[in-house]
Amino acid sequence: MTSKTEQTGQAEQVAGTSGQAEAAVEALGYEQARDELIEVVRRLETGGTTLEESLALWERGEELAKVCRSRLAGARARLDAALAEETAGAGRAEDGSGDL
Repeated sequence: MTSKTEQTGQAEQVAGTSGQAEAAVEALGYEQARDELIEVVRRLETGGTTLEESLALWERGEELAKVCRSRLAGARARLDAALAEETAGAGRAEDGSGDL
């Protein structure tokens, strides 16, 4: 049986490791996260893992999917901004107020 102090230390260690892993996932580029997510899904579909391994894979997959969604949303925002800028520039050129 573990003491309350040991349990608290273990929980803090897990939380610290979790935070580091989260930061590492956030540092991945879209392609890296997507490729790892594909591998996680493949391993889950193949089976042959314990319940604990499957849960860990599922959690990793959720983190990776979140990164992919975030990267895609950022790319969409950049495209929308570029298109809005292009449209605004075309509007200024048509009314003669554009810089030439």
